[in-house]
Amino acid sequence: MEFKFLHAADLHLDSPLRGLEADPSAPVEAIRNATRQALGKMVDLALNERVDFVIIAGDIYDGDWQDFGTGIFFSNQMRRLTQAGIPVFAIRGNHDAANRMTKSLRMPHVTIFDHKHAHTHTLDQFGVAIHGQSFADQAVPEDLSKDYPPPTPGLFNIGVLHTSATGYAGHAVYAPCDVGRLRAHGYDYWALGHVHTREVLSEEPWIVFPGNLQGRHVGETGAKGASIVTVAEGRVVSVEHRVLDVLRWENLDIDLSGAADESEALVRVQAALESAVRDAAPLPLALRLTLTGATNAHAALTGDGLREKILHEAHGLEDARHLWLEAVRLRTRPAQDAAALRARPDNLGRLLGEIDAIVADPATGLLGDWPTTLLGRLREGLPSEHPLHAAAEGDFRAVLEQARLRLEAALAEHC
Repeated sequence: MEFKFLHAADLHLDSPLRGLEADPSAPVEAIRNATRQALGKMVDLALNERVDFVIIAGDIYDGDWQDFGTGIFFSNQMRRLTQAGIPVFAIRGNHDAANRMTKSLRMPHVTIFDHKHAHTHTLDQFGVAIHGQSFADQAVPEDLSKDYPPPTPGLFNIGVLHTSATGYAGHAVYAPCDVGRLRAHGYDYWALGHVHTREVLSEEPWIVFPGNLQGRHVGETGAKGASIVTVAEGRVVSVEHRVLDVLRWENLDIDLSGAADESEALVRVQAALESAVRDAAPLPLALRLTLTGATNAHAALTGDGLREKILHEAHGLEDARHLWLEAVRLRTRPAQDAAALRARPDNLGRLLGEIDAIVADPATGLLGDWPTTLLGRLREGLPSEHPLHAAAEGDFRAVLEQARLRLEAALAEHC
């Protein structure tokens, strides 16, 4: 017998925006609706592929809803599947467990695994046993998988688990488990959730994080989607990643080493932007740009209006409307070696050394009340990605760092 199922996780439906309304150029509505559109595409994929069932491995929601529209939208999408005869099985992850509403509302179109203990649902027509357990609370420090039932003899066994596995950067530790122990448990496929980057931990048996359906911020870059799993004669034939995101996030580093001046640097920036937009097409692209390298353009780039200059270059692109600059970060340095400047035996070299020492270990009260009093005014007129916007009240390290960079640039240019 052959059958197919769709494995998804981490829908984070209606995940909140993170301060994007403060940027008038941000595609707020596109980002606000992206998780819903990606879920719609997931349902379309399941219908078009005629999968036999769908598994969602946790974090359907992103904590408490702003209103009931979130739950209604999800329910309506699941109704499309059940009306087509496609059952849906899901567990609640850490974000779902934090949602007070989902604990009290039924999901009539989804079979939700209980949180008290792991249990099994059987699909006799396909010879499948699905084992899973929801999170009871947001914090689950213990390994849930060790108490999952043994495999049901004669059936294709699937374990559904929301877990941090052995740990991933950027992901809190929830229901940690050992991959070797999962392999030894005897299941044919482990449908995991929680980690937002697609990763195959094993192929014998298959242990898969499909990643989330839609990147929600610049920390979740690249193509996102779900897995279509085909099984024949009791064995996995294929696990195919299908892209479902509707807006792409990327980090782009541009090396400006050797650029003779600001004009040449901006030409390189425009070429890199054009390539990034083309690679993401037809999806709109939200981009964090970082400029690096030793260049004679460093002094000019440290001046005001860098973001505006780059936006001007972007406007010259054929698909400029598909690009949003989430942030522009300057990490260039003068073409003249900064170490050589510091090694100078004169007052300029000593001055840079003194500034480095102050930045590394600023004395308490060095600048008095000046940072607290003027930080707000300094932020006025600066682009949102400027380091001063990230500086806390009373924390003047960012102020000193910017002063150091500008002085260094000026010295490199004129000395």
